[in-house]
Amino acid sequence: MTAPLTIADLKSLARRRVPKMFFEYADSGSWTEGTYRANEDDFAAIKLRQRVMVDMTNRSLKSTMIGHDVAMPVALAPTGFTGMQHADGEMLAAKAAEEFGVPFTLSTMSICSIEDVASVTTKPFWFQLYVMRDRDFVQNLIDRAKRAGCSALVVTADLQILGQRHKDIHNGLSAPPKFTPKHVWQMATRPQWCLGMLGTKRRTFGNIVGHAKNVSDLSSLGSWTAEQFDPRLSWKDIEWIKQQWGGKLIIKGVLDEEDARAAADTGADAVIVSNHGGRQLDGAPSSISMLPKIVDAVGDRIEVHVDGGIRSGQDILKAVALGARGTYIGRPFLYGLGAMGKEGVDLALSILRKELDVTMALCGKRDIQTVDRSILAHNPY
Repeated sequence: MTAPLTIADLKSLARRRVPKMFFEYADSGSWTEGTYRANEDDFAAIKLRQRVMVDMTNRSLKSTMIGHDVAMPVALAPTGFTGMQHADGEMLAAKAAEEFGVPFTLSTMSICSIEDVASVTTKPFWFQLYVMRDRDFVQNLIDRAKRAGCSALVVTADLQILGQRHKDIHNGLSAPPKFTPKHVWQMATRPQWCLGMLGTKRRTFGNIVGHAKNVSDLSSLGSWTAEQFDPRLSWKDIEWIKQQWGGKLIIKGVLDEEDARAAADTGADAVIVSNHGGRQLDGAPSSISMLPKIVDAVGDRIEVHVDGGIRSGQDILKAVALGARGTYIGRPFLYGLGAMGKEGVDLALSILRKELDVTMALCGKRDIQTVDRSILAHNPY
């Protein structure tokens, strides 16, 4: 087949190469999936101004996110089960991000551990923290991230309890996968994926198994995870996390102006406008629709980033125009990883860069850092 030209092409290829339970983990939302769909659809309502007869030479997409130089204002979002899209997936994605010049964010619920990713990278990556009931384990995660040289901690605020995702329940999702006839058939029809998994020892949650108390196998991991997400998490906990971490801090999962003000009050370096990819509160507004409201509320006090629904370079440009200092891609790089491994992550980033560059030029801009709402022809938000 011809080389994929769009993120949608990579998605189609990943669907054919990744077992259904893992592909649908990445490609699903909670309940009716209404918010998941809105994250993508609401970008289309934003229209760009086409400009002509302007100098389009010497363009630059370089920017900064929380003081870090980036090749374009994009980071790879933290995603769980990444190493089940492709063997050693987090390690491959981290290497691709480093070579491209954008941040990689490792999830607490990753298959490859903090130490695994540190072993294959030469520059600092970011670490995403879920705050568990077991504060000794949280302290241990923070200490491990420090030892690995992570340069930012991303605290997820919107997963105190888990939103129900019907596809995961129907598919019997687990890591490592179960061996029921249904699961064996899914894997047997994906021989390339299976060969990759046979060649790696990383098939369960590397940051948890062997590190959390009494978690040594799949059954103990399942019960521990179900009990550990802390429904009492509050803004007061951020102060303790800041003290333990001592470095750059990003708060992920803010979708309301009042919460954005509270996040800014903590002294964090950035907030990510996010609804967890439509995987938590179904019926919540899309991330992009809330971005300008949150920028107006706190953008003079804290960097505002955004994730959710970005599938093209045009989407990135629209987010930057609405005030985002950085954007995060989760599913786009997962599609690339599932489709083609590290090469697919490289390709996903290249597709987004080309689309962003060309679209910016056609809007009459040469430097991403000068892009603002003036490039928008219509903004319904």
